[in-house]
Amino acid sequence: MLNYLFDYLDKLNVPGAGVFAYISFRSAAAVITSLFISMLIGKRIIQSLQKKQVGEVVRDLGLEGQYRKEGTPSMGGIIILASIIIPTLLFARLENIYVLMMLLTTVWLGLIGFLDDYIKVFKKNKEGLAGRFKIIGQTVLGLIVGLTLFFSDDVMIVEKVSLTDLSPREKFELLDQSAPVSLQSEITLERKSSKTTIPFVKNNEFDYSWLVAFINEEHRRLWTWLVFVLITIFILTAVSNGANITDGLDGLATGVSAIIGSALAILAYVSSNMIYADYLNIMFIPDSEELVIFASAFIGGTIGFLWYNSFPAQVFMGDTGSLALGGIIAVFAIIIRKELLIPVLCGIFLVENLSVVIQVAWYKRTRRKYGEGRRVFLMAPLHHHYQKKGYPEPKIVIRFWIVALILAVISIVTLKIR
Repeated sequence: MLNYLFDYLDKLNVPGAGVFAYISFRSAAAVITSLFISMLIGKRIIQSLQKKQVGEVVRDLGLEGQYRKEGTPSMGGIIILASIIIPTLLFARLENIYVLMMLLTTVWLGLIGFLDDYIKVFKKNKEGLAGRFKIIGQTVLGLIVGLTLFFSDDVMIVEKVSLTDLSPREKFELLDQSAPVSLQSEITLERKSSKTTIPFVKNNEFDYSWLVAFINEEHRRLWTWLVFVLITIFILTAVSNGANITDGLDGLATGVSAIIGSALAILAYVSSNMIYADYLNIMFIPDSEELVIFASAFIGGTIGFLWYNSFPAQVFMGDTGSLALGGIIAVFAIIIRKELLIPVLCGIFLVENLSVVIQVAWYKRTRRKYGEGRRVFLMAPLHHHYQKKGYPEPKIVIRFWIVALILAVISIVTLKIR
């Protein structure tokens, strides 16, 4: 919102008004504002939750120190959501399609998580919102995001292509230009594309249309959008639930999300800068620089929340926060065409998810075979396995943070590894 005010002041030649045009300035302002909001309202929200007796109900899992968490306020994800949304509204350009999608994702999944927490706390139903309704909500959001990214004329990439790779329509439009173009030359073109980034491969590019290459060219685009939307829904659901599962120790999901958000901010910045994108030989995505503002608010919100969520936690984010954090990371990565980096970048979420899948699958298989279920881990998700082994909770959390940091660095380095 402040963009419009400063644009007006800049037209009036008010000294200093032009500084608001710089991404670096607005990103720094978003981080500071986000931290300020989380610190300012965090304590008040915690006190309000305590008065309303919105406390955590602890199940007996046989874990050391678990009953210390009894009564700790939940639904603290409200702090994170406010710390992300308010700075974004203040400092980002709200007509930007990518910012609008990120705000929609934040509010949409935040509401689903809030409803789940509300049912658990106020309706005294430990199961919360039925799993199928969560999946439906995530699927609908994935459908909206996928269709928007694939069909909206506001979503473009700039890439170097040869004349032989152009579509008939693009060739026709090119012929209208006065400058002659040879068949062998490369041209820079802003176009719709189903390409994305894939690590450890020459040129770092993967085209979703390759998955339907067996279909004739006339109908290929029709099937490409369907493949893209289904993959978008899968990634959104998987990462969102992965963050939810990871949120089992004080500060674990919050710290990991802050690290992932920092990596995504760097990736968004280089993807939105023509010079860096050309140097790294990655897709240049026009107008995606506004995502850096959102990512800055995300980083500030998670770090600010960590002040209250670090061991021993004064508040838990609940599904209000964890579902939104995972969904934000997934949609952000899809927008900047880095979704195939998620298994590396979000390795902690992936391993936590897999540990549950492996545990359940192995238990069911051995129960059918031997009449008694057996376990791979002492307890799933994985962080509880280490608790059972006797590791102190803060040590587990910090080591997971270190692994997340290493994975974030590897994800960024993959831009130059081919």
